[in-house]
Amino acid sequence: MSSHILAIDQGTTSSRAILFRPDTSIAAEAQQEFAQHFPSSGWVEHEAEDLWNTTVSTCRQAIAEAGIGPADIAAIGITNQRETVVVWDRQSGRAIYRAIVWQDRRTAAHSARLKGEGHEELVTARTGLILDPYFSATKIGWILDHVPGARKRAERGELAFGTVDSWLLWRLTGGKVHATDITNASRTSLFNIHEGRWDDDMLALFGVPRSMLPEVKECADDFGETLPELFGGPLPIRGVAGDQQAATIGQACFEPGMIKSTYGTGCFALLNTGETVVASANRLLSTIAYQIDGRRCYALEGSIFVAGAAVQWLRDGIGIIASSAESEKLAEAADAGQHVYLVPAFVGLGAPYWEPEVRGAMFGLTRATTSAEIALATLESVSYQTADLIDAMHADWQASGAGAAPTVLRVDGGMSASNFFVQRLADIIAAPVDRPVVRETTALGAAYLAGYKSGIFPAPEHFADLWRLERHFTPSMPAVTRERKLAGWRDAVWRLTMA
Repeated sequence: MSSHILAIDQGTTSSRAILFRPDTSIAAEAQQEFAQHFPSSGWVEHEAEDLWNTTVSTCRQAIAEAGIGPADIAAIGITNQRETVVVWDRQSGRAIYRAIVWQDRRTAAHSARLKGEGHEELVTARTGLILDPYFSATKIGWILDHVPGARKRAERGELAFGTVDSWLLWRLTGGKVHATDITNASRTSLFNIHEGRWDDDMLALFGVPRSMLPEVKECADDFGETLPELFGGPLPIRGVAGDQQAATIGQACFEPGMIKSTYGTGCFALLNTGETVVASANRLLSTIAYQIDGRRCYALEGSIFVAGAAVQWLRDGIGIIASSAESEKLAEAADAGQHVYLVPAFVGLGAPYWEPEVRGAMFGLTRATTSAEIALATLESVSYQTADLIDAMHADWQASGAGAAPTVLRVDGGMSASNFFVQRLADIIAAPVDRPVVRETTALGAAYLAGYKSGIFPAPEHFADLWRLERHFTPSMPAVTRERKLAGWRDAVWRLTMA
């Protein structure tokens, strides 16, 4: 009996493939980084072929490492960087422009113009999102308006749009499937999250022809099968979810009030609000968490654009560490008497500020400041941003009448491997933090969806029984220290945004 599930995790800086067993243990995995392109200030692009080639390569590597064949794989699950846009030619299957990445800010002026014209209220009411270049719709419009002839070709039905999951599905199935799942659709600013359909008013507002759009499916669904020549035989694709929703599933946050935060390139916290859309009064997003067997669940989300990317900046940008792991040791050596703050707004600030035009800054530098204090400020900046999100979530959750605020945060992603960082996070948010045994929760969520549809994994309430705690972190920082640190952070953000 086929017992393995192959999870494709196509992220912002790398593609990964992980083979999971039915007990959620990992049989094999492979990972490949790919080039980041920054053609102008605030612009971030990927070669669409890089996303495809690294995906296929890592899948083949993982299968070879596990020593299994296609007959041993029950299904594929896909999770992906959200909001990133690919537009391709339906005939050739080639992208007509590089993928415009979720971090890209080139459409900030367009978003601001639409906001100034009074459209944001309708956008938020229909999609749960705000007007910001982060989301897909303005990126699609930019490609159609800047690639010669693209808009006319789109109107003739010659071009297809997709987030990265759709791009991979198209290529994996040889162009037979043009689809997405409901979580990725909900991040485009084109999807009505209440009615579960593409919204004609949003398509008109953003100038996106309906003919470009993929079919929207549930998260655990039939997404076709791969071309036989790719992996030695056809493999069914049975699950798709955007990376943060997949992590929510992988963390088994199936009950309203459960909250997870993923620390990758950025940081994304999701609070399960059940079958109710909770409208935020604190600039958070209302989004679809998942839809399985016809049951649609929603979430409040806070998005931080720069988390692990700030540690990469220490390594690649200013060269004060040789590897990301060194940031922890360096931070531990910092002088506690110095109060240095980094506001890592390298591509603007996300929730709850939504300031796309501001850029990063550091405050509190003295002649005594060393690389140790800068490393600490970098790690703490992620904790401070998380605290902003958690506070906003608590306020919205309680205002909705849902009851007491959530008390435990489940974490995953690369930064969560650092005991120093997770302890400092618990200290700053003044709440316990749980780290699971399986920290590859994004890939696990995609695997669960495919495995559930294939009969390998049980229903969500029983899958939650497989979640296992690796370590529980409790706050230990004195309240007076915490409050002083948070006050300094808020002052730094105020100075930056008011400049």
